[in-house]
Amino acid sequence: MRLFLCEKPSQARDIARVLGAGQLSGGFLKGEGCVVTWGFGHLLEQAPPEQYDPALKRWSLEALPILPSTWKMEIKKSGRKQFGVVKKLLSQATEVVVATDADREGETIARELLDYCGYRGKVTRLWLSALDDASIRKALAGIRPGEVTYPLYLAGLGRSRADWLVGMNLTRAYTVLAQRQGHQGVLSVGRVQTPALRLVVDRDREIANFVPQPFWEVMAHLQASSGTFQAKWQPHDASIQDVAGRCISEAAARSLAQRVTGQQGSVNHLETSRKKETAPLVMDLSSLQQEASRRFGYGAQQVLDIAQSLYEVHKATSYPRTDCRYLPESQLEDADRIVTMLLYSDEALSPLRQLLDMNRKSRVWNDSKITAHHGIIPTAACDLAKLSDAERNVYDLIRRHYLAQFLPAHAYDQTEVRVGLEGEVFVASGRQVRVEGWRVLFPRAAAGEGDEEEREATPLPVLSEGESCQAQQLEVLAKQTTPPKPFTEGTLIAAMKHAARFVTDERLKARLKETAGIGTVSGPG
Repeated sequence: MRLFLCEKPSQARDIARVLGAGQLSGGFLKGEGCVVTWGFGHLLEQAPPEQYDPALKRWSLEALPILPSTWKMEIKKSGRKQFGVVKKLLSQATEVVVATDADREGETIARELLDYCGYRGKVTRLWLSALDDASIRKALAGIRPGEVTYPLYLAGLGRSRADWLVGMNLTRAYTVLAQRQGHQGVLSVGRVQTPALRLVVDRDREIANFVPQPFWEVMAHLQASSGTFQAKWQPHDASIQDVAGRCISEAAARSLAQRVTGQQGSVNHLETSRKKETAPLVMDLSSLQQEASRRFGYGAQQVLDIAQSLYEVHKATSYPRTDCRYLPESQLEDADRIVTMLLYSDEALSPLRQLLDMNRKSRVWNDSKITAHHGIIPTAACDLAKLSDAERNVYDLIRRHYLAQFLPAHAYDQTEVRVGLEGEVFVASGRQVRVEGWRVLFPRAAAGEGDEEEREATPLPVLSEGESCQAQQLEVLAKQTTPPKPFTEGTLIAAMKHAARFVTDERLKARLKETAGIGTVSGPG
C-alpha cells in the first residue's frame, strides 16, 4: 500500500481529490492502491524533563544543565486518536510518500512519526509549492527520492532540540534565581523570543531616555527666469552645527534669513542624471508581513494566517512560508497563463494590458537564487468576491509584485542644484519622471514619503548653470530631533532579519548575516 502522509486534513483532501482517493474512512481517504492520511501539524512533541527523570519535576539549580543523552518524544493529548490511525496505516504501508508542507518543519512533522513508529520501508517525497490541481498533478509526476529531503528533517530536529535546551535550562535557571529574590512566577527564556524581546526593550529605553534637541532649517524661495523653486541652506560654520550638519543656532538662522532676503544669487552647480529603478522582486513571507504591516497595520501572525488561507483554502497563491524572493526560470512557462488570469479576474487591472511585456525577463528569474521554495506568486484564478477585505489586500500585494516583473523600469531625471547667495550655499533637488514603468502598480501616495522626499520628487524649473535667481522669501523652520519609532510587528521582523547590525562581536555578526538574522519566516515568535 502506498501511503500519502499529509500535514493537515485540508491538504490531504486536495491531494486525495487529484489521486481519486474519495473513500473517506476514520482519519484517512482511500483510493485504488493508495491511502491519504494526515496529522494536525505535529502529533508528537518533545518530552518534558520529568520524563527523563522524575526528580527533574522539581526546579533547582543543582539539576542544571539538563542534557538528554537519548531524546524522547511523546504523543500530544489532542492528537492521540489520529496518531493511532497513522500508526496503524504505517504498519501496513509498503511506501510512504511524505506530503507535508515542503519545508523544514513539514519534513520534521512527517519524519518524526516514521521514526517514532519504527517505519523502515520505502520513503519518497511529494514536493508541492501550490495546491491547485495542476500543481498537484505536476508534483505527483515528479515525486522525489526520500533521501533528497532527509537533511531537512535533521535541520528541524536540530532547531527543535536547541529550542528545548535553551528553553528548559535557562527558563528554570532564571526563574529559580528570581524566586530567591522574591519574584513570583516563571521567567520564560526562548532561543528566539528573548533576543526579540531585547530588541524591543532596547528600543523602548532609547525612546524613554531620548532628549530632543532643537535645530533650525532655512528654506529659500527663489525666482529664476523660468519659474520658482525652493532650496535649503547648507551651513558651513562648524560652530553652529551638530554632528549631522544641522544648524543649532536660531540667531544664526534668523540673521541669515534677514541678510539674504531680496538678494540676487546664482546657480553655481547644476547636474542632471538619468536614474532607473528596477521592479521590486516578488514577495517572501517576511517582506509580505512588513509591507502589510506598513500599509494596513496587520500583525505578523495575521498575515501568515491570511497567506496560508490564500494558499490552502482559495488555492490562489503559492506556498507562503518562504524566505526567497526569486523565481525559477522554468516558471516563465506559466507566466502568460498567470498574467492572463490576473487581468481577466479584475477589471481594475485592465489598463495594464497594453503596458505588460511578456517577453521581458526581469532579475526575479534566477535559478541560482532559489532556496527550498520560490517567492510567493498568484497561481490560479481567484474569485475576489469570496475573499475577505484583509485577504484581498494581501492578495493584491502578491499579484502586483508579480505583474511588476513585466513592466519596464521606472526612469526619471534627477537634478541637483547648488545656489550661491551672499556667500552661503543653498541646495535643491528635483525629479522629472520619464517612464512611469512598474510604479503604475504602486502609486507614490501609498508609499509613505515624507516632506523631504516629496520635495525631491517635484520637478524643478528649467535652469542653467550661472543663471541669476532672486531670494524672494526666506523661511526659518524651527525643528527638533525625534526619537526612533516604537517597533511595529513589521519593523520588528525587519530588525530580526537584520539582527547583525545590533551586534558588536564580529564573529556573531558574520554568523547572523549568514543565517538571515534570528527567527524563521513563519514570524517573530
